[in-house]
Amino acid sequence: MYRFPIALLRFSRTFYLQQNNSPLIQGCGCIQTRLRSTVSPNQPSNKIRKYVFSRFLEFVQNYSAKLESKFPSAIRTYRVFTDGMKDFYSDMKAFLRIAKKVRKSKIGTACLTRKEIEIFHQMPRDMKKVAPLLVLSTLPLTNYIILPLVFCFPRQLLCTHFWTLQQRFEFATQVHRQRLYNYRPVFRALQEQIDGENLQKNPLQESWRVALDCLGSGTHPTPEEILKFLPLFSGSPYSLLQIYSGHVTALLRMHGMHVGFRRRKRLADRAQMIHCMDQAIIREGGPESMTYEELRLACFIRGLNPANMKTEDIVEWLQDWLTVSQEVDKNSWSLLLHCPILLGYNQPSNWSLLKHP
Repeated sequence: MYRFPIALLRFSRTFYLQQNNSPLIQGCGCIQTRLRSTVSPNQPSNKIRKYVFSRFLEFVQNYSAKLESKFPSAIRTYRVFTDGMKDFYSDMKAFLRIAKKVRKSKIGTACLTRKEIEIFHQMPRDMKKVAPLLVLSTLPLTNYIILPLVFCFPRQLLCTHFWTLQQRFEFATQVHRQRLYNYRPVFRALQEQIDGENLQKNPLQESWRVALDCLGSGTHPTPEEILKFLPLFSGSPYSLLQIYSGHVTALLRMHGMHVGFRRRKRLADRAQMIHCMDQAIIREGGPESMTYEELRLACFIRGLNPANMKTEDIVEWLQDWLTVSQEVDKNSWSLLLHCPILLGYNQPSNWSLLKHP
């Protein structure tokens, strides 16, 4: 199971060492060694030699700053790439450690922190995405081809480790916009079942109709009201095993997933992942203890665009989400998967993203 991550770890380590064994670094080390071995305070002629070497060493050490002033864009891209490689290498080692921890634990991912859960679920996709690039980068002279390509197509060729903070937010916003186009089909799929046979004799039918009318009129039901409909999502008609094929397709697209094989199983896995993250957030002190960048990432994962939102509003929205998530179990994963609709369908930040693409 772990042969691919281990092999990729070796490739990334090779690239990491290549980047840190650059001629500038080797030159500085060589000059410093020579200075220590040749300069003697007892020889007056060595004072001139020491002065010359010190000035040359200063020139070499400041050369990167001169390059950055002349070629700022190229040097900035190179630094992002090399720093990203260090982060990627570190997270890959962490992934192998976390995978071993999960395998030995009796409670699975429930033993992990929020950050460990993010690494455990994100790194396999990141490794598959950058593996061809890392393999090619170990070949001679390929960096002259790879660097221009990754500069032009960072979203397609690289993962988040190699993006700037601005790129991370821009690319996450682009992905979220594509997901938002599938909110309406999911909402329509919920509406289609109101007068179906499975709800006609259900005592929750009328109150559920009112809740959907509430969404259609521009507001949201409260977390307490949403929890009243938990039986509808743990059984008929909205459980993962009972929703019809078109509903499954819209739900997959709303969560940014492909619509191919093992559709319901992958939806259940995503719900479990989000639920584990929710439990970890609660264990670690709630949304109030998270940084602004962590809050924004949490919103994107749960279907909310955090752009132009105050920190207090983000925290309040996540608290509502956690209120629902705490009452969900494996039989009602479907409710958690529909929470982007029930809690975020009419959020102004989501609608503004659709109106101003």
